[in-house]
Amino acid sequence: MGRYFHSEVHIHSPWAQVVAAFWQRYPNPYSTHVLTEDVLYRELTPNNHLLSRRLLTKTNRLPGWAERVFPAHVARAVYVLEDSIVDPQTNTLITKTWNLNHNKLMVVVERCLFEEDRGRPSWTRLKREAWISSAVYGLGRPIQEFGLARFKSNQAKAMRGLELALTRMQTEAPPPPTNHHGNQEESPEKQKPLPPKATPKPNPFV
Repeated sequence: MGRYFHSEVHIHSPWAQVVAAFWQRYPNPYSTHVLTEDVLYRELTPNNHLLSRRLLTKTNRLPGWAERVFPAHVARAVYVLEDSIVDPQTNTLITKTWNLNHNKLMVVVERCLFEEDRGRPSWTRLKREAWISSAVYGLGRPIQEFGLARFKSNQAKAMRGLELALTRMQTEAPPPPTNHHGNQEESPEKQKPLPPKATPKPNPFV
């Protein structure tokens, strides 16, 4: 059957700020288990949706009882694929992540929805779901329970990391340049989008 997790939190920041912080949340002291992040694919579609695919490398420390069961040479790194869709028209960011290795031991699929709180535009609502399963005969249930406990711990750390990124953005952002009359003016330099790398286009998941 596997285990299912669901949570809903409200973030006291506008949706645009939360999305910007989402891309800047690593590295942070709360998510030291996240070792690397790499953009594999990025595209702005004709209907103004931003599609991204990233590869995250995370540590995978096993519990004590599992260390005695599984071989010592089993890789401790977990490779996680993350697909995301940003829709600025509906003010939504949808992400889906899943592990690429250790699938026989445990599979964790997570889906997050960041959306503007319609009743409070200065707030953002985050809905998080996760499905945890294991196909190890005789040990599936304890592995799933361990996976659920670790997921809860990691998502709590992820929220603290996101809040830290938001705080950094709000306190360290330099003021816009001003002209001689004291009026704010736009910088002549604008960031150019990076061309997508030659990697397969992610399949839609929503």
